[in-house]
Amino acid sequence: MMHKEHAIKIRTESFGGFESIFLNEEFALGWNCLFVLPVWLKTWWDMFGGNQDPEILTGYRRGKLIGVAPLAVEGNTARFIGGENVCDYQDVVVAPNHHEEFLGAILSHLKNKGIQSLELGALRPESISLTQLPDMARRTGLSVVCDPAGISSEIELPGTWDSYLQMLGGKQRHEIRRKLRRLDEAGHVRFRVIKRPEEISEHMDIFFSMFTASRPDKSEFLTDPMLSFFLLLARKMAEHGFFRLSFLDIDGMPAAGVMCFDYNHTIFLYNNGYNPRFGRLGVGLLSKVYSIKDSIEQKKLRYDLLKGNEVYKKRLGSTPVPLYRLKIDLDG
Repeated sequence: MMHKEHAIKIRTESFGGFESIFLNEEFALGWNCLFVLPVWLKTWWDMFGGNQDPEILTGYRRGKLIGVAPLAVEGNTARFIGGENVCDYQDVVVAPNHHEEFLGAILSHLKNKGIQSLELGALRPESISLTQLPDMARRTGLSVVCDPAGISSEIELPGTWDSYLQMLGGKQRHEIRRKLRRLDEAGHVRFRVIKRPEEISEHMDIFFSMFTASRPDKSEFLTDPMLSFFLLLARKMAEHGFFRLSFLDIDGMPAAGVMCFDYNHTIFLYNNGYNPRFGRLGVGLLSKVYSIKDSIEQKKLRYDLLKGNEVYKKRLGSTPVPLYRLKIDLDG
């Protein structure tokens, strides 16, 4: 393995270079993870990255880009850029058939820089970081610890709304249909999606008023810096066509909202809120139901409900996905 590692040239990229790599279709990298996209991580860095040094590492083999690891260094520890409170799971980005040589070169580079620990999380079970790094590190004599980091939930979307309803248990299918009928009886119901960047600011204000009103812990979470982060993130992601803000209206009044991202044939349910005035109608749950229905109509393949073990996720027919946190002691 050592001769392969030495064939890999590791470079440190700026955020500008990081974004250029993403936008260049000539690079055959698998950008499969929403939470490592340059626009996401640069937005996070601008708000929260002050105490760290960026270490965005790229690997080249014979002049060809084979991988990107968007890391940051704090003290003697390297981690993914982005906090786990806003990045549900992450990974490195590697071209097919180059996993081992790229990851080996990254470990050697970090060790040579005096980095003592590589801490990565959260990681999905199929992530390159989890499937490749632990065994590789152990083979070179490094200490590896892998711990659970909660669960995520997702729905593999069928081709039709009726097929989705049939995926649910009989009791839950009946309950959703009953709630939808009750909602229709309450007034004129409309589900609308906001996509255009110029509409974002006005409608985000409406969304966050519901977000903070629906649960006290959400109000505590939405500090001024976090609010600024979400507003900037929404605008930036909308510019790339990745943002979806949806509202469930009753008689023209927003009753609930869902903040989603649309990437790689997947809708990611990121945040949600509702007007307590309409709470008795179950609009919090039903706004998600409408969002799933809209995703099916848009021919999306997956609906990702992200981290957390909230009961509603199971009721919507999702499958749990275990997440993990990885720590590698680079001192051995």
